[in-house]
Amino acid sequence: MDGFAAVDFGLAREVLQRGIAALYLVAFLSTLNQFRPLLGERGLLPAPELLEWIGERKERARLLRPTLFRYVRYTDRRLVALCVAGMVVSSAVVAGLPQLGPPWAPMLCFLALWLGYMSISSIGQTFYGFGWEMLLLEAGFLAAFLGSGDQPPPTVVIVLFWWLVFRLEFGAGMIKIRGGREWRDLTALMYHHETQPMPGPLSRQAHLLPAWFHRLEVVGNHVAQLGAPWLLFAPILGLFRDAAPALASIGAVVGMVGAGIVIATQLWLVLTGNFAWLNAATIVLACSAIGIPGSGDARAWSGPFGGIPVPWLVVTGIVAAGYLVLSWPALRNLASRDQQMNASFTRWQLANAYGAFGSVTKVRIEIVVEGTEDPDPEGARWEEYGFRGKPGDVARIPRQFAPYHLRLDWLMWFLPLGWSLEEWFGRFLGRLLEADPATLRLLARDPFEGRPPRWVRAVSYRYRFTTRAEHRATGDVWVRDRRRVVVRPIGR
Repeated sequence: MDGFAAVDFGLAREVLQRGIAALYLVAFLSTLNQFRPLLGERGLLPAPELLEWIGERKERARLLRPTLFRYVRYTDRRLVALCVAGMVVSSAVVAGLPQLGPPWAPMLCFLALWLGYMSISSIGQTFYGFGWEMLLLEAGFLAAFLGSGDQPPPTVVIVLFWWLVFRLEFGAGMIKIRGGREWRDLTALMYHHETQPMPGPLSRQAHLLPAWFHRLEVVGNHVAQLGAPWLLFAPILGLFRDAAPALASIGAVVGMVGAGIVIATQLWLVLTGNFAWLNAATIVLACSAIGIPGSGDARAWSGPFGGIPVPWLVVTGIVAAGYLVLSWPALRNLASRDQQMNASFTRWQLANAYGAFGSVTKVRIEIVVEGTEDPDPEGARWEEYGFRGKPGDVARIPRQFAPYHLRLDWLMWFLPLGWSLEEWFGRFLGRLLEADPATLRLLARDPFEGRPPRWVRAVSYRYRFTTRAEHRATGDVWVRDRRRVVVRPIGR
């Protein structure tokens, strides 16, 4: 790091630009496949209805975050066009094409991705109400100012990425310390692997590890989230490389150690769960602290400001100054006893507050949706619908979907936590009664092979992982016991 120019962070910029663009590619692909049956013209929560309701009164406009669909009428075709355009632009950045030009070329690409995805998430309602949506938006905005390959990345932008990772990790750590007692008595991960929203192929094996290992996991989590984020700022000592070269080298190493701790923790979460692109995004962002002393081409990047053109220096300086102002609410939130989790303090979703799993669910309750073709629901033979990611069939090993996001499956996990017949779920049952093809494509198994059932209902079950002995005896992954009918039979 050399004053205005982060000359040792060329590799970090490559990882950030290409990695964030790859996550946008996944996000637009997920939207292309799922938005229309969930939120489209005939969706469970139709976005056109929301936009129409917002447009009825001017005072309601403040309830809606910025979206292109306020100015261009929403149609499913336009949604598809936006997703395809987003995938094309993000693929170009992954391939490194805009980075070959001047700095405004990748800037325009990332700002287009940011605005395009914000236009989607702003009308996504509960199906887009996840912390990693705002994380992707904020990361995309910052990536717009990393510059291109003919100049070093600006120091202020690299530091803003450290600040983003700090809010993400330290915020999550403080949420846990202030949250459930299980994080303080080191028992949280004795439950988490079994009760997390969408287990992965190795979640059962992780759950069956001994208690001492789970306590060690929690300690490691606290170190990674409460300690390691502070180390990310150590490379700032590189500003004093001329006066104290050894101090600058130590700062670079300390920063890489902090990044390594964060990355290692996230890789363990990738192996043991399915958290959409949250873990992948954290890994990519943590690479912002990986600076390799001497890796910058000082001869190619020569000039009064480390090779950064003055206009670009002004632009990035304005962005940094603006972020200082916008970050004040997030900084106060970190110190607050009433800390908010995954909160945005601006309409543009910049300088957000992050955090997750302040408490851990100790019992897994699943809502199983069933249908029957029998005319009388009393004594009928009920068949179970299969979801792609959430547990259902007790013999099925959970699959790895992350960084892809299965939105319907995630919301099914939230239902039993505060059970109520939410509007989208009632409409979902109605779509099953209609055998709606778009809705059925969201599922892994339709027991009626496209035929409309006469009745559908929802039943709650308690799920737990099988022990090793139970697995050897039955081959099953889960044991479940029925609790109650939560939605009585609904007919056509």
